[in-house]
Amino acid sequence: MAADTNPPSRIPIRWTSSSWILISGFIFIITLIIIVWYPLVEEYFAYYDPAYPWYLQMDWLLIGIFLFMSAMIMINADLRRDSLLIMIGLAGGLCIEAWGTNSELWAYYTNERPPLWIIPAWAIAAVTIERMARLSNPWFGRIPSKWINRAFFTAMLFFLVLFFLFIIPRNFNLVTLLAYLAVVVLVIIPQDRRLSLVTFLMGASLGFFLEYWGTSRECWQYYNRAVPPLFSVLAHGIASMAFWQVHRFAVWMFSRVNAFIGLTRQLSDK
Repeated sequence: MAADTNPPSRIPIRWTSSSWILISGFIFIITLIIIVWYPLVEEYFAYYDPAYPWYLQMDWLLIGIFLFMSAMIMINADLRRDSLLIMIGLAGGLCIEAWGTNSELWAYYTNERPPLWIIPAWAIAAVTIERMARLSNPWFGRIPSKWINRAFFTAMLFFLVLFFLFIIPRNFNLVTLLAYLAVVVLVIIPQDRRLSLVTFLMGASLGFFLEYWGTSRECWQYYNRAVPPLFSVLAHGIASMAFWQVHRFAVWMFSRVNAFIGLTRQLSDK
């Protein structure tokens, strides 16, 4: 099969008025977390030792992640579109964290199930990965569709096997079974597999740095104590795909409802 005749065109990078609103909201959330959960911040800075140079004690990985995500959410920001994705990220992140911590697949050092201060990170990550996927998608545009499909199903099958092997040693309950079936449904539903694959790869890419930071600093740990486990890295890609699919479905539903309302008004005017 030949390459797609109309590959995605490159997306121009620009800053909008919504860019400043999003970054302001991001900074506000971080400030709110620092204020509300000040004991956690105080405990973090308690590790500072004045006997060592300050630059050797700076968490450069965390700073790099923060700056990268800040830059990403500002690119081509659209508050109307991004607001929906943010809400989906918050709801999805809460469900994922509640399932994982209560199933004892991972635990935070505060022993909260789940900690509310981590939930906003899911929303910011959802927007960041959406930007990464849209900007990267044109680079995959000339890859033949048959290779995209093969890569997609290979990656999904690998994750499903890895997912099963990761959860089976723990308490396999009904919620865990539903979570596994949700991933199966996500794989088989009709979708743009090219963009799905790109979203998966971008989510896993960002997920590696997030998971490495969290597990290496022991902010959270998985039951197998890996730093980080491969499952957790790829799970960020799957979660990103799920958020994107829910976002696409919600936009479609809103368009149908608006069309129905418009038709109803036209009929009533007559």
